[in-house]
Amino acid sequence: MAVLETIVIAFWVMLPAYVPNNAAVLAGGGRPIDGGRTWGEKRVLGDGKTWRGTAMGILAGVTLAALLTYLAPDVGDSLGFSVPQFTPLAALGLSGGAMLGDILASFLKRRSGRQRGAMFPGLDQLDFVVVSLPLTALLAFDWFTTWFSLEVLFVVIVITPILHITTNMIAYKLGLKNEPW
Repeated sequence: MAVLETIVIAFWVMLPAYVPNNAAVLAGGGRPIDGGRTWGEKRVLGDGKTWRGTAMGILAGVTLAALLTYLAPDVGDSLGFSVPQFTPLAALGLSGGAMLGDILASFLKRRSGRQRGAMFPGLDQLDFVVVSLPLTALLAFDWFTTWFSLEVLFVVIVITPILHITTNMIAYKLGLKNEPW
């Protein structure tokens, strides 16, 4: 696989996992998932993890996967190589796994004494990848092994922190986030 092809496929295949957390921020608010409960003296997740944000994030990822699937044949013809078409379970694994990864990261942040929005290097940039990839492999194994070669996985691990930091800085500058990380 050529380098450009690998990068394009890595970005394309991860878009349904990249978008949910951003959509959740835009649609957030509402009832917290943890219902205000604490574990010890700390909130389980905090006010930033809501049912509405989670549902909208998953819906955004699945909808984007459907759109990408529709566009894939024409995009592949234009590029000269195939790009992924998403199965419903792959779309759900990527988008749901991204949201679950973010929820688990929030749980770990609370346990480590970090407040909502506090920086947690590494975890902040890769939480959604660490959960979305295994969940997708579990739900759509054949699809996963077709598109996630070692090269694609390597590119995902390299470009994800860069994209995450860049998009968060843009969201911060636009006033959509309170912190630039």
